[in-house]
Amino acid sequence: MVNNRLSVHQEYDQKCISAPAAARKLVNVSNLILGMSVAMPPLLMTAIAAALKNEVIAPLNLYYMHGTETLQKTLLSPELSAVVTPHPLFMSAYDREAMKLTGRAPCMQFVPATFHQVGRMLTEHISPDCFIVTVSKMDKHGYFSLGTNADYGASVIRKAKQVIVEVNEYMPRIFGECTVHISEVDFLIENNQPLVESIPLPASETDLKIARQIVNYIHDNDTLQMGIGGVPNSVLSLLEHHKNLGLHSELFSPAIAKLIQQGVITGKNKTWMQHKHVFTLAIGDRAMYDFMDDNPSVVGYPASWVNNPSIIRKNKNMVSVNAAIEVDLTGQINAEQLNGQPFSGTGGQLDFVRGAYAAENGRSFIALHSTARSGSISRIVPTLSGGAVTDTRMDTHFVVTEYGSVNLKGKSLSERAEALIKLAHPKFRDELQQQAIDLGLQQRVFIPAALALSY
Repeated sequence: MVNNRLSVHQEYDQKCISAPAAARKLVNVSNLILGMSVAMPPLLMTAIAAALKNEVIAPLNLYYMHGTETLQKTLLSPELSAVVTPHPLFMSAYDREAMKLTGRAPCMQFVPATFHQVGRMLTEHISPDCFIVTVSKMDKHGYFSLGTNADYGASVIRKAKQVIVEVNEYMPRIFGECTVHISEVDFLIENNQPLVESIPLPASETDLKIARQIVNYIHDNDTLQMGIGGVPNSVLSLLEHHKNLGLHSELFSPAIAKLIQQGVITGKNKTWMQHKHVFTLAIGDRAMYDFMDDNPSVVGYPASWVNNPSIIRKNKNMVSVNAAIEVDLTGQINAEQLNGQPFSGTGGQLDFVRGAYAAENGRSFIALHSTARSGSISRIVPTLSGGAVTDTRMDTHFVVTEYGSVNLKGKSLSERAEALIKLAHPKFRDELQQQAIDLGLQQRVFIPAALALSY
């Protein structure tokens, strides 16, 4: 019997085309899904932008999370604002800059979504006409790796009507559920260039004051999830003397890689996925990407699994640390909106707030500086601005500022207001006390006139 099936290398060669040719394949595409952050394919985005500019393809709806500088300069450039409608599910500084440069706040169609539901949303509620993403080199068996970004990519790539990948030798090969076979790819282009890097800013003294309080609640053998920001990074920097920590985290960062290399994070005593360092997206530097490459202890899984609270809770002693923009006096958290406009996104914060608390001996922490704008604005507020509630007051566990920490579980509204006012900067506490009274969260203290005269 004759076997006429192409070898994986023949199939690769057959599907390998130029970037302009790949852009022309979008001629009947309406909804274009982009890989997230590091996985956004720069050469493909550049070619698609040129095709839009030359009216080779029709206007596009873009769906993505955490845009890059290349996205801002290509598909989000002002000259394409009439033919590209962005639908970010989580915004980066580059998205905010694009919104400012184009003046298109009304046209930036922000889509609220908690991270573990994004893959389902993009495949069931939005028609994924085409998915483009950066992948690793193909191995001898015909498999590419999604590398740094299993996230929603691992869910979308097998359900999109068309898949075009940008093969980049710099993308690390990662174990877990983040591979795709050449037979599942419609077209590919090649572009070997260093990946997007993110270098954390040095920790401030306020970051460290908050981090030191949180570290007091982290014990040997705990399993960690760390969000983005100065405080989570500072917490990681203070854990070098802990032992046998585990990782089940949305984000993999350079500080996490360092703790693994130091033997602090081992996963030895995890109750779920023992010895495996579980993540769904990674943003870091070249050294971190090199550490992750072909490392069997580092495993990437879709956000639909990693961020699912029912999965998170399977690890005992789960600790979640995330940042916020503001907290109101009842314990509601806003981590996504600033001045009435989307600033970042819902992301996976609520996933881990719920999952960590549901775990046996689990703890979740929301960390924030007490003030913003050089101390001129309190981040402990009477009510959240703009109505964005990332974490409900029923879900919030610990809140931490440089002035202390409070466990809100079991506290009444009045007790919460009193405790949170103590976490505010001293210069705002009297004002917050009065606002709490006005909102009915605190009782006004009445002193009888006769007694008042005796003071």
